[in-house]
Amino acid sequence: MNRLRIYPDPALRTNAKRVEDFDTRRLDYIIGMMEKIIKEHKAAGLAANQIGVIEQIIIISVEEEIILINPEIIEYKGKETKEEGCISLPETDVEIERSTFVVVKGVDERGERKIIEANDLVARALLHEIDHLNGVLIIDKLSPIKRVQFDMQWKRGENEKGNSSRVF
Repeated sequence: MNRLRIYPDPALRTNAKRVEDFDTRRLDYIIGMMEKIIKEHKAAGLAANQIGVIEQIIIISVEEEIILINPEIIEYKGKETKEEGCISLPETDVEIERSTFVVVKGVDERGERKIIEANDLVARALLHEIDHLNGVLIIDKLSPIKRVQFDMQWKRGENEKGNSSRVF
C-alpha cells in the first residue's frame, strides 16, 4: 500500500468501495500515505486506489488540502478543455473537457459531513480523483483513434521519463 500504482496496475481499474469503517488509526495511516505520495510527486490530488487501497478516499492538494471520503458529485456546470496529467500515467498529458464548477458531498476522516463547492483547477482535480474511484483514467476520455495512438506510444515505452506522450 505504500507505493504509487502505475498503469496498467489492476487497482487503477477497480471500483472503490464505500468506506464503512471509520477507525481513526486506520484512516490516519491511509491518509498519511496518500499525503506522502502527493508531496513526493507534487500532485494536485490522489485517490486511494492509486496506492492500492480500494476505498472511496480522495485528497486534493491545490489551494488547500481537501480530504473527502465517499465523495459524490451533486452538481456540475460549465465546460473547459485543458491538458491534464496523472501521476499513475507518468509523462502523459491529455486534453480533457471537464466541468468548471462542481459541488461534491462526502465526509471527512472523522465522519463529519462536508459539502465542497469548487471552481476551475480544484473542480478539475475533484472530478479527476472521483473518476479514479470509479476505475476511470484520463486515457478513457480519448477518442478511439487517440486511444490507439496512446496505446501504441505506451507499448513502445515513449511514456518513460523524458519522453512525454502528448495525445491531442
